[in-house]
Amino acid sequence: MLHTHLLNLPGLVPYADALALQRSLAEAVKAGERPDTVLLLEHEPVVTLGRRTQETELHLPGSVEVDVVETDRGGKSTYHGPGQLVCYPIFDLTRHGQDVKRYCRDLEEALIRTLAPLGVAATRIEGLTGIWLESPPRKIASIGIHISKWVTTHGYALNVDLDPAPFTEWITACGLEDTAFTTIARELGRSVDVDEVRPHAVAALEDVFRLELAEASVHALPMSRVQVEVAGTA
Repeated sequence: MLHTHLLNLPGLVPYADALALQRSLAEAVKAGERPDTVLLLEHEPVVTLGRRTQETELHLPGSVEVDVVETDRGGKSTYHGPGQLVCYPIFDLTRHGQDVKRYCRDLEEALIRTLAPLGVAATRIEGLTGIWLESPPRKIASIGIHISKWVTTHGYALNVDLDPAPFTEWITACGLEDTAFTTIARELGRSVDVDEVRPHAVAALEDVFRLELAEASVHALPMSRVQVEVAGTA
């Protein structure tokens, strides 16, 4: 079992702050100054553009006020906002097999196992990224990663309880035309708080990646050099 920090960030985290935190943690992990770290959070509304995003994917209504941010992750455009659980694993893949395809499959498996105890039967669909529900196909989670010197940033976004309209009305999310997007709340027919899902996400990550996650806290956002404190320690 790999000792790994868990940062459960409260409130709505601006995308720029989370990106700065990821990059700072990644440098610390590369330098051997910190263990692998998992960030769980919710973002303020933002459209992010992956390296393969095409201009035709953006069709924001004139009345919408939302940040649009170019990123270094793979994939295309997506939307983040309140009611979505975002997971950013900062992992040194030399400890996880040094296999990028396996890492992506493991993230997918962690999402499937996160949803199962909530009564949502999710799956992969051949040729499509992310995690889906079938009959008819509808997307519930997206994955986009970046790897530098075998250290990962970015990760997955799981739709818990939010209006999925931005995925189709503001952008052509993931470059997928005529795709339906869904949420845990919509599938269960009830309201679901992100905090209800976090423990399932933690347990799934521990199982799939063979981790022992220790709760930690970060003192400020953003930070040039991260100061992380493990709960119960000095």
